[in-house]
Amino acid sequence: MLEIVVKTENWEPRRVRVAAEELAGLVRRIGRDGDRFLVLQRIPDLPDSFAQVWHETGGDYTLEHRDGSADRHFQVLVDTPEAVIAALTGWARQESGWDAGLAWSPVDMGPVVDVPPLDLEEENRKELKRRVREVLVGGYATRAELAEVAEECLVTKDSRPVSREQAIALADRMWLERVAEQAEWQGETDPERLTRAFAALRGSGITARENFTCCRNCGQAEIGGESDPDARGFVYFHTQCTDSAAAGQGLTLLYGGFDGSPETTTAIGHEIVAALESAGLHTEWDQDPTRAITVTPLDWRRRLIG
Repeated sequence: MLEIVVKTENWEPRRVRVAAEELAGLVRRIGRDGDRFLVLQRIPDLPDSFAQVWHETGGDYTLEHRDGSADRHFQVLVDTPEAVIAALTGWARQESGWDAGLAWSPVDMGPVVDVPPLDLEEENRKELKRRVREVLVGGYATRAELAEVAEECLVTKDSRPVSREQAIALADRMWLERVAEQAEWQGETDPERLTRAFAALRGSGITARENFTCCRNCGQAEIGGESDPDARGFVYFHTQCTDSAAAGQGLTLLYGGFDGSPETTTAIGHEIVAALESAGLHTEWDQDPTRAITVTPLDWRRRLIG
């Protein structure tokens, strides 16, 4: 699998970690109205580092990549999808010389605008960084979502003290700090064990969603719409649960059976506990179908995707 995220124009869900063959198929597919481009980012996403291609049926492919800053943004016209596939695959794999053999030219992105420093009282500055760090450690936000958190954190009816540009600068700086932290992590982390357990549960007919909705009320209302027709039950945790896990307080899992019976809910609970423990996680649950399952202790080190 290629360690990239691929976004399309046609509102499909973004693709996380794709096979080289899938990327090739996407390149060959683009060209029709509403499906003319691909944007690729590496995992983890890094500021000002991406590749993209634009194509309309009957014309050339416009291939671009940016390598760390606006003055390192390059473009080339390519006449075959095979050449695009080769370049994008090499970029995704970070192969030496992936960009050789193409007549790249720099793209003028205009002057770089200086971002003024934050003008905040110390208490507000601490609260802003605390909230951004909380979402960042949770590990599910993209860079764009993290910047939105920073921009909206201190908003009041009469004041927006953090501009969009300042929010992006702060979010990107803290994102890169977290990327440096996670570079020191070794082996499978607890959130990765959780993801593995959830994948096993989905394979057994239980709808399993991570960081799903903002709260329990929304989760209970929406989980049915996430499920396959033959799903027997569900398990999820919402964003407030994620915040608690990231703060070292364990993770609360909400679950149930789609037939609404206590017997089915209890059976689903046992399957969830078994899957989690098989993945190497410890749970606390008294087998009461009205009580949540807690995963604890939990070392919440979720690697960023972006």
